[in-house]
Amino acid sequence: AATVPRIPSTRLALHHFDMSYSLQLKDLWPSVRVGLLCEQKYGALINNFSSVDDVTQELELLNATDFVSEAPKKAQQGAAVEEAGRAENVSLEGSGEGRMVMQGEMVTQAETSPPLCASISSKIKCYTFPRGDIMRFRPARPDALGLLDYYLMDAASLLPVLALNVQPDDFVLDLCAAPGGKTLALLQSGVCGHLAANDVSISRTKRLYQILRSYVPKEIRETVSVTSCDGRDWGQLEGGTFHKVLVDVPCTTDRHSVMEEENNIFHRRRTKERQMLPMLQLQLLMAGILATKPGGEVVYSTCSLSPLQNEYVIERAVEVAETQFNISIQVEDLSHFRTLFQDTFSFFSNCRLGELVLPHLTANFGPMYFCKLRRM
Repeated sequence: AATVPRIPSTRLALHHFDMSYSLQLKDLWPSVRVGLLCEQKYGALINNFSSVDDVTQELELLNATDFVSEAPKKAQQGAAVEEAGRAENVSLEGSGEGRMVMQGEMVTQAETSPPLCASISSKIKCYTFPRGDIMRFRPARPDALGLLDYYLMDAASLLPVLALNVQPDDFVLDLCAAPGGKTLALLQSGVCGHLAANDVSISRTKRLYQILRSYVPKEIRETVSVTSCDGRDWGQLEGGTFHKVLVDVPCTTDRHSVMEEENNIFHRRRTKERQMLPMLQLQLLMAGILATKPGGEVVYSTCSLSPLQNEYVIERAVEVAETQFNISIQVEDLSHFRTLFQDTFSFFSNCRLGELVLPHLTANFGPMYFCKLRRM
C-alpha cells in the first residue's frame, strides 16, 4: 500500500491557525498571517554591564531609537497637545455639555497619567528601527572584558518585563527563564534585590548560563540563583517569598510553528503535548501566584495569539486561586501600554484581559501576550 505523504508540521500549524485565528481576529488575520510568514523584526537590548559607550550613538546614527525611553516622552507630548486642545475647548465652549465632556476626559487622563511614567524602568534600553524599516542589526560585539554590547530579541518580549515594573530590592522569580532574554532584561533594570531564574529543561538552562556569562559580570551573575526544577512545584518549594514573578510559559510559539520544522509542537508525535498546553500553562501560573507574597505581582506571558493559552488561562487561574486557595487576584489594567508603545508595536484592541501584540509587516514583532495579576 502507498504510504500517506507526511504533511510538514509548519503546514499543519498554518492550517490550524487559519481555522482558529480567522474567527478570533476576523479581518485582521490576513495581515497577521503575512507577518507571521515573513522575517521577524528584532530589537537590540543594550547591555548596561558592557563598557561600550559608543554603541547607542552608533545605533542612533542608523536611525534606531530606544523605544522604552521614547514612549513616555511621546505620551507626555500627546497629553500636552490634548490639554491645550481641551483648554481651547473650554474658552470656546461655554455650554454645560462641553464642560461635562471635558470633565470626563480629565478623569480619563488622570487615570492614565501615573502608570505612563510609573511603569517604565528607565535603565532598560532597547533600540528598534522605525516602522517599515527592515534594516538588520549587526551581530553583538564583545568589549575589552568580553561582555557583549547588546542582545538581539523580539522587542515585544520586553513588554512583560516592563509590565513587571521591578522596584529596588524586589525579590524576583523568572519561573520559565530559558533561553534567557527576559532574565537578562530583568538584570538590566539594575534593581533586583535577588533574582531566581528557573527552567525545567537542563539543556535550555545551559543556554541561560551561556547568556549570563556572555553579558553579565561575575559579581552580578553570583547574585542570580539558576535552578532546573519543574516550575509547577515552585509554590510548594518557596511559597509566598517573591515580590514579582514572571511566568513566560511554554506555548505554541506561533511564529516558530509556521516557519521551522525543527522542534515544532505541531509535529504529529506531539499532538497530546500540544493539547495539554493550557493545563500546563495554568499549573505554572498557579505556581507563580503561590510563589508571590500577598501584595506581590505576577506577569503571565506567551508568544501565541491563542485565547485558549492567553485570556482563558488567566480567567481559570483567578477562579482556581479563589476557590481552591482562598487567594483573591486582581487583574491589572495594562491598556496604558497600548498608548505608550503604539508607535513601535501593533496591538490587538479587543483583548478581554491583558494585552496582545500582533505581527504586522510594518512592525513585525510578536505575537506577544502579557497580563499582570496582583495577589491581594
